[in-house]
Amino acid sequence: MFTVLHVCMGNICRSPMAERLLARAVRERAGDADGAQLLRSVSAGTGGWHEGEQMNPPAARLVRARRGSDENFLARKLRGDFIDEADLILTATADQYDYVVALRPDAAARTFVLGEFGRLLSAVDTAALPPAEPKPDSVRARGTAIVEAVAVLRGTEPAQPADDLDDPWGRGDQTFQRVADEIEDTTMPFAALLLP
Repeated sequence: MFTVLHVCMGNICRSPMAERLLARAVRERAGDADGAQLLRSVSAGTGGWHEGEQMNPPAARLVRARRGSDENFLARKLRGDFIDEADLILTATADQYDYVVALRPDAAARTFVLGEFGRLLSAVDTAALPPAEPKPDSVRARGTAIVEAVAVLRGTEPAQPADDLDDPWGRGDQTFQRVADEIEDTTMPFAALLLP
C-alpha cells in the first residue's frame, strides 16, 4: 500500500491531524472502495516525550469536526524503519525535514515540508501520471509518480518559511483551526490528484 508518514515534534497535534485528515480525504474520494485499503496514513514525532499518549484534545476535536477519526491514536517517536517503509514523508517544518534526512539521507527525494508539497502539487502534469483507479496497485503507482514529479519541480530549491506549519500546542482553538486549514490545503488536493 502507498504509505504517507507525517512528522512533527511531539506527534500529538500537527502530524496526527495530517495523518487523520489525509485518511479521511482518501476515504471520501474512494467511492465504493475502502480508503484504508488504498493508502496508509501514519505519523510520528522527532521527540519521544509524548510516546503512547492520545492526540492533544483540541487537535482531536478538530479532526472529528472535519469528519475524521481520532480513535486508536497513540503518539510514536520517529524511527528509521518508519522512514524506510514510507513512500512519502511530509514534515510540519523545515527543521523536521532536516531531522528526517539526517536519519535517512536516501529519503530526501520523497521527503517534503507539508506546505512545500502542497504548493508544488498544483504544477504536476496530470497527463503524465499513470491512470487513476481505486485499487491499491494503481494508487501506489500514481502516488509514486506524483512524489517523483513534485521532487523534480522542487529541484534544489529549499522550502520557504511560509511552508512551515505553526505549532498550535498550548494555543487557542483559532490557531488549531488555521493549522488544520493549512493541512487540508495539501491533503485534499493530494487525495484529489490520487483519486480524481
